[in-house]
Amino acid sequence: MTMSSKAAGRVLLPPTINPTRYSLHFTPDLASFTFSGVATIELATTKDASWNEIMMHAKELCFANASFVVKGRTEREEAVEIRVNMKETTVTFIFEMEIPKEATLVLTIEYQGFLNNQMAGFYRSSYTNIHGETKIMASTQFESLDARRAFPCWDEPARKAIFSISLTVPKHLDAFSNMPELSNKTLPGGSTKTLVFLDTPIMSTYLVAFCVGEFDYVQNQTEHGVLVRVYTPPGKSEAGLFALDCATKSLDAYNDFFGIRYPLPKLDMVAIPEFAMGAMENWGLVTYREVDLLIDPKKASSSQKQRVCTVVTHELAHQWFGNLVTMTWWDDLWLNEGFASWAENWAADVIFPQWSMWDQFTTGHLSSAMRLDALRSSHPIQVPIHRAEEVEEVFDAISYCKGGSVVKMIRAVLGMKAFQSGLGAYMKKHAYGNTETYDLWKAWEESSGLPVQEMMASWTEQMGFPIVTVIDEQWEDDKVTLQLEQFWFLSDGSELTDEEKEKNWCIPIITCTSEGTQHDMTFMREKTATVTIPLKSKDGWVKLNAGQDVPMRVKLTSEMIHRLGSGIKSKTLPASDRAALLTDTYALVKAGHMEPEALITLLSKFSDEDSYIVWCGIADILVGLDAVLEDDAYMSANFKKFAKGIVIGLNGKIGWESKDTDGHLTVLLRAMMIGLLSSFCYEDKDVSAEASKRFGAFLADRNDVISLPSDMRTAVFKIVLKNGGVTEYEQVKAYFNQTTDNAERKFVLGSLGYSEDPKLKQKTLDWTISGEIKLQDFFYPMGSVRSSSSEGRNMSWSFLKANFEKIKTMIGKASPSLMDAVIVSCSGGFCSDEKADEIEDFFKANPLPSSARKIQQTLENMRANAKFLKTLQSSALSRPEFWVSLA
Repeated sequence: MTMSSKAAGRVLLPPTINPTRYSLHFTPDLASFTFSGVATIELATTKDASWNEIMMHAKELCFANASFVVKGRTEREEAVEIRVNMKETTVTFIFEMEIPKEATLVLTIEYQGFLNNQMAGFYRSSYTNIHGETKIMASTQFESLDARRAFPCWDEPARKAIFSISLTVPKHLDAFSNMPELSNKTLPGGSTKTLVFLDTPIMSTYLVAFCVGEFDYVQNQTEHGVLVRVYTPPGKSEAGLFALDCATKSLDAYNDFFGIRYPLPKLDMVAIPEFAMGAMENWGLVTYREVDLLIDPKKASSSQKQRVCTVVTHELAHQWFGNLVTMTWWDDLWLNEGFASWAENWAADVIFPQWSMWDQFTTGHLSSAMRLDALRSSHPIQVPIHRAEEVEEVFDAISYCKGGSVVKMIRAVLGMKAFQSGLGAYMKKHAYGNTETYDLWKAWEESSGLPVQEMMASWTEQMGFPIVTVIDEQWEDDKVTLQLEQFWFLSDGSELTDEEKEKNWCIPIITCTSEGTQHDMTFMREKTATVTIPLKSKDGWVKLNAGQDVPMRVKLTSEMIHRLGSGIKSKTLPASDRAALLTDTYALVKAGHMEPEALITLLSKFSDEDSYIVWCGIADILVGLDAVLEDDAYMSANFKKFAKGIVIGLNGKIGWESKDTDGHLTVLLRAMMIGLLSSFCYEDKDVSAEASKRFGAFLADRNDVISLPSDMRTAVFKIVLKNGGVTEYEQVKAYFNQTTDNAERKFVLGSLGYSEDPKLKQKTLDWTISGEIKLQDFFYPMGSVRSSSSEGRNMSWSFLKANFEKIKTMIGKASPSLMDAVIVSCSGGFCSDEKADEIEDFFKANPLPSSARKIQQTLENMRANAKFLKTLQSSALSRPEFWVSLA
């Protein structure tokens, strides 16, 4: 597809006038929640420039005047009319004089705007300082389309320009932007100051950033000489040290990996009290949700450390992939997010090799991608975007996780040397410019000599992924020959049309045996393929998709699964492959390609399993089956008994007590185990007693991280709440206000709905819209009620229906991701076609255009689970003798 044909349907501003430089001055008023702005913009006009008007993007801005001069002249032309189009979020300035063609203009606009509370544009946040006082700060969030809320602009990623930022603020406040300060001048009267910042490199509007408020900071310098600072609320600077260490190390690692030095003189990272996303990669000034940047050095859990590290490494990868080289248009969003999702794991693995990030990728990013991409309501990685607003719907597991999985696959195919050299060449060639996916394929083709474009088109230009089925096998003493077939995998196993049966992928077939991963790689381009794998033993085993480098499902024969038993038992089958064997089987059973009893039988083979990676797969299956079977009391009781036996077995191996020899993954495994105890064993007297003892120690000393480490707080809270009543509920809830650490507050938000008392569940739901919880977090307790039980599911859905208009008003014009989170938190989890119809009818009567894709995906998941429940009810799992045989 040519660039012109791809661009044909896009809604863009006229290409006849282009900005080259913005000089932007802002004067925020943190008391009235407004700001005044002056934008002075240098423009280059083409020979086709409109005769008397200049159209720009603008949203929620009030314009006082606009005028331009032709560079080199003194005569100023005033706008005679200013037309604001609220629907299209544009402003058009009309002039009497004809716009000069092929000239340079300097356009000056004076305007005012609002410091909104929607976490978008130039907005305000509130926080409580160390003296208990409520304070206001102002910061920016411009991706994707909200630079236009702060200044009139050409708000498209390809319309790059240089930015000069200046701010006039109260003298006692700090202010910073993408670049270092150029000057700092106290104004007459002594109460305000103006800060001017150095010019930025040429960049896109969505990467502009500035902050105003009170901050402390910690700083360090990279080996390459870049000054890195982490800004925190006053009194919390120590909480920024871990992120600072991750940032300096990853910035150096990326410098070396790309072969291009970080292009800016400094890197600031700022904790924002109210933030809709996890973080934003603004060039030189990365903004973060507090829990994704700051860590209490005494309380922080291992999972929190890993989260902060990977968020930091993700955002810093963007400083090259996204900021230095930017996608031309939003349909290549994956070029930013997919690569950064791969790179966050690469850099975290460099800094903390003991974390086994690539094994975790299998049960993390890859699993998330495949859950979503197995739906008919998924979308291609390269998704056509006509109106820029549509991009909000694709900031999802396809752009991030599937994109990252595809990059991991390319690396496996090309080898690291060609992969890295291709990236370096791509960066050098397109630095400060814009690209499309094709440009990256071309760079890798040149570095590897392989037909990357041909190979990758099937993975990025069509949605979904394949299932590869072994349809025939021939075992000999020294080899096995497998006949393979591929087709489109759908989570509900629905019938494919003749056209859908023709979907094909170019699949790298990577295999491993007990001797390790095979060096020879086969490409499966057609519907069927034959592969021969050498064996050193006649009893040897073979695993397809070794290392899970390819986003696909694999259906093995019963003989292959039987042979893999020895690899599972001896653990010569690597952890990521053991996990994938389980998750593939679960997905195949849900889709009707395998019998349910095969899954339970396979699970029972993992009785000696002690790998955190594998237990991530086991936990997903146990929790998933539990949710589906909850609507069948008999089967649910039998399954819970089975699951309890598995989880108690792990408890016997790992226990509650930490040990000096525990590594990162062991700590994560113990936290997961206690989480599973809270689901399947909370009534066990030993489990309940242990949780109560540790909760009692916590009540006596909230800082006791020995008795109740942060890793296990949510799970212990759940056990105590499930076995307790009003007293325990109020004790847990009280901790929300007793701590100032947002990570600790999330433990309360994620557990409170698990009280067995319906009145307390309702109290939790009512609390979410009371105004006491920040908008960025208010959906977490809704999800805790919904996840707690079948009763909780019904209550959370009823709550959403009853409070729909209020919730819509609360969210207002904030990121659509917040409403998406509410929808999943309150209406997800049902396993009933009738309930899916009810929810669908509700959203038809109460449409949410920005959440249409999320609603569709939620409904499709629901109907797939309803179908799965019927499959389980008609299987051997519905018969008593099956469960007796497992005892």
